Amino acid sequence: FADHSVLDRAPHRDVHPGGSGQVMALTFALVTLCVSFTLFLLLGLPVAFAIALSCILTYLAEGLPLATAFQSMISGMNVFSFLAIPFFIFSGELMLHGGIADKIVDFAKSVAGHVRGGLGMSNVLACTLFGGVSGSPVADVSAMGAVLIPQMKKEGYDVDYAVNVTTHASLVGALMPTSHNLIIFALAASGKVSIAALILAGIVPAVVLTLCNSAAAYGVAVKRGYPAGSFPGWAIVWRSFLQSLPGLLVVVIIITGILSGAFTATESASVAVLWALFLASVVYKKLTKEQFLKAAAKAVKSTGAVLLLIGISSMFGYLIGLYGVAELTGKMLASVSSEPWVIFLWVNIILFVLGTFLDMAATILICTPIFLPICQQMGMSTEQFGIVLFINCALGLNTPPVGTTQFVGCTIGGISVGEVMKTILPFYSGLIVALMLVTYVPAFSMWLPNLVLK
Repeated sequence: FADHSVLDRAPHRDVHPGGSGQVMALTFALVTLCVSFTLFLLLGLPVAFAIALSCILTYLAEGLPLATAFQSMISGMNVFSFLAIPFFIFSGELMLHGGIADKIVDFAKSVAGHVRGGLGMSNVLACTLFGGVSGSPVADVSAMGAVLIPQMKKEGYDVDYAVNVTTHASLVGALMPTSHNLIIFALAASGKVSIAALILAGIVPAVVLTLCNSAAAYGVAVKRGYPAGSFPGWAIVWRSFLQSLPGLLVVVIIITGILSGAFTATESASVAVLWALFLASVVYKKLTKEQFLKAAAKAVKSTGAVLLLIGISSMFGYLIGLYGVAELTGKMLASVSSEPWVIFLWVNIILFVLGTFLDMAATILICTPIFLPICQQMGMSTEQFGIVLFINCALGLNTPPVGTTQFVGCTIGGISVGEVMKTILPFYSGLIVALMLVTYVPAFSMWLPNLVLK
């Protein structure tokens, strides 16, 4: 499969077929693809295998050469920029096991622990800061939740409140520069987006999400009568800030390095690994041999899963392009309304629903080639669409039936998902408000890129 001869010989469909036979063939192919994918998901197959099997069934039903499927899968993974993915994942694991999380928690508690519901507010700040370091909502919940959820329970906070605060605040990590999902989106968008612009576009929405999470945490704390802590003094705040600063600098290093041209987005991931190794082994001296091997093993496992999903999703993307799914979806939405705000609302609803069933990487790979052209036609920039997609995916991470971050948080807190869902509305409402602001006010995501990269 060294060349593209197989792909070139594959039959290409016209999305405007003239004969009824072609219409029926196109309809049969799309039905086979969508129905089989849905059935495999309902049967409980992992998302990657559900995508692969549905694609293979469609290839067989259409008489397409299976070599096309394998070639599209290999070419989908054989991208140099994907080297950033294992490095970003590894740096996050090193941050998780290298003692950096403890310093961030201490700083967050010194800053926000004296307000009403102080531990809840500290949780929001700590999750946001560690999300910027790790770039992974799941790693954020695992690290911050393991420290703060038991501590909040011990201090008399309700378990559902502790879990909701942690799981929602951790979602900010999906927008941070250290998130490997930015690289996945850039490739899914066929290189039509600047990594630097995408990184800058997520900063203000991340602040908005943090403010919404803080407002929800404070409102519930006041309603339930949680106590306020005592202010430790500016000397303690300053000392804890200096102790956490080396870990927080990874975000500054990545943004500054990319914008200055010192290194590319791919190289920035390797810089993040070197910085994390230096901090964990030299500065904080918490990284043992066992923890290093554990972090490396987890990074290898996560990287394998993500790259397998990317390769398999390339088969899915080939079929989407072959059958003009993006154009057909655009026509369907256009038949609903010609108003951009209505189209954006429907896109958000569809992305949210899919995000509740699919992992974040799968949602990005599947939905970007379908909905990005539609939103671009309605005046939304690629970077703004990326941030809207990330927020929807983050909401899906905290919503059953998949809800990865929510299940991790509930496991740590020892509470059922059903109990947490009963009191989730204030926190969910805050994220919906942030999503609507980013969707309908382009300045929230585009002001900073336009200012810096003009």
